[in-house]
Amino acid sequence: MDNVVRLENITKSFTEGENSRKVIDNLSFDIKKGEILVLYGRSGSGKSSLLNLIAGLDNPDSGKIFINGTDITGLNETDKTVFRRKHIGFVFQFFNLIPTLTVFENLLLPLELNKTLSAEKKEQALSLLEETGLHNRKNSFPDVLSGGEQQRIAVLRALLTDPDILLADEPTGNLDFRTAKIVIDMIDRLVLGKKKTLIMATHSRELTGIATRIFSFRDGKLEKAEL
Repeated sequence: MDNVVRLENITKSFTEGENSRKVIDNLSFDIKKGEILVLYGRSGSGKSSLLNLIAGLDNPDSGKIFINGTDITGLNETDKTVFRRKHIGFVFQFFNLIPTLTVFENLLLPLELNKTLSAEKKEQALSLLEETGLHNRKNSFPDVLSGGEQQRIAVLRALLTDPDILLADEPTGNLDFRTAKIVIDMIDRLVLGKKKTLIMATHSRELTGIATRIFSFRDGKLEKAEL
């Protein structure tokens, strides 16, 4: 399998008052196509920071990050945004749906931004809604949806652009156990079915069950997690 993500000597620190805290310390590793990598551990350990770096939403203090062979740390912000829209899908803990758009409009928005919206993509969006039992929510606005429904829409939106990599940051953090399992099962089925690479940050043991590799952060470095 080819490497989709390569990190070379990545370091990231944050300033807290008069102190500097290093959350990622000279980190290097590869992620291969089709892997489901889970970053497991407590809040503040560096999981979300790593996802943000891979997505190009933040910059490392030093080191390089390659996505499909492209060094995203060498791109300017405009090119980085364009690259992210084409290659990376991101599912956040707080859903990030646009409240003034319907479910269907939320799904299509990234395609419109990418200038890749087509009749075929609209049909694909409708098919995904049908497949996940959300077809009756097509014209609803986010504020009338349950948390689980909103997160399922957020996952579909991220996958609809056909990204090479799906990043998920605590995707079930705001959901009860039963609803979280529905979302986990949907992510697992869709990601495996589309042979996508998934990198997920979580403190939930239930989410580790779908992983091909599980790591935790310790002193800014990744270690194989003992669960």
